[in-house]
Amino acid sequence: MVDKSFVGRARRAAAAVEEPFWKRKTLAQMTKAEWESLCDGCGMCCVNKLEYEGTGELAQTDTCCRLLDPKTARCRDYKNRKKIVPDCIQLTPKVVAKMDWLPKTCAYRLVHFKQDLYWWHPLLSGDPETVHQAGISARGRVIPEDQVEDISERVVDWFA
Repeated sequence: MVDKSFVGRARRAAAAVEEPFWKRKTLAQMTKAEWESLCDGCGMCCVNKLEYEGTGELAQTDTCCRLLDPKTARCRDYKNRKKIVPDCIQLTPKVVAKMDWLPKTCAYRLVHFKQDLYWWHPLLSGDPETVHQAGISARGRVIPEDQVEDISERVVDWFA
């Protein structure tokens, strides 16, 4: 006679081993390496948004943090970014849960809401270029904020 509870536990354990970490773990359970690998490199979290007084509505601009390299969509000094740009928002599980301005394609947001990553995410595609090829990133679209006089004149509607 087969112990059905053992078989069920064995199947669940096998399924857990086959599932990638982002499907098995919450953001808070991830190692630092897992957390960092979840970033798809789009750079969209570093793109400036405007919040309209009264409505709280957000508008996307084509300007970015001065540390974001527009050619690569990567931070020029990721390790020291908080020292250089004190108002840089460092993503943590708690921040991700509260930030509705993160792109709907953001892997941190997707994992938080138990949704699947997109095909172009480097963890699925195996290629860090697919996020750019899919047209999801800030690469080649943004200008550093310190090179712009008035960002309110730089509103864009990339993903309408």
